[in-house]
Amino acid sequence: MRILPRSAGFVLMLASGLAPAQSPSFSLVSPDFGPNLPMAASHTLNGYGCTGQNRSPALEWRGAPKGTRSFAITMFDMDEHGSPSGWWHWVVYNVPGTTSRLPENAGAINSSELPAGAVQGRTDLGQDAYHGPCPGKGEPPHRYLITIYALSVEKLAVPAEASGAMVTWTAHDSTLAKATLTARWGR
Repeated sequence: MRILPRSAGFVLMLASGLAPAQSPSFSLVSPDFGPNLPMAASHTLNGYGCTGQNRSPALEWRGAPKGTRSFAITMFDMDEHGSPSGWWHWVVYNVPGTTSRLPENAGAINSSELPAGAVQGRTDLGQDAYHGPCPGKGEPPHRYLITIYALSVEKLAVPAEASGAMVTWTAHDSTLAKATLTARWGR
């Protein structure tokens, strides 16, 4: 299976070892699914031929490094080949460093479930909210990489409606650690 790089700069960053390291004590889990397991239909898109409820999964994390002042969370489809840069399904940043979980459906449009100060960025569907998986019919199940970044800054210096690519690029210099969780879904 071929995965296309998002940008030459990102590939160089990874190759040179400049990418933030995974911290063995920093972990991300979801009570809604396990690593590499299918997401429930409630977390899939309701549109484009999919009939899910479009509810973001609950997330919990532990072991953030000392000095963590905020978190950024993204969900990225690693197997979307209709776009040269994959597909961003969820972007949340400026999550206070005292937070250790997001409830199910925190990614709703104008969510009241996000902690004070947290901001949702623009997904590739053009919304400032979570949008669930909906790969093409007959495609193998896609992998959805959910990443949480522990940041040394309280707020990321990005414009309103920042994209996943902009949030992760801007977060790079202030990332203390990151943790990931991969889910699968196909139809």
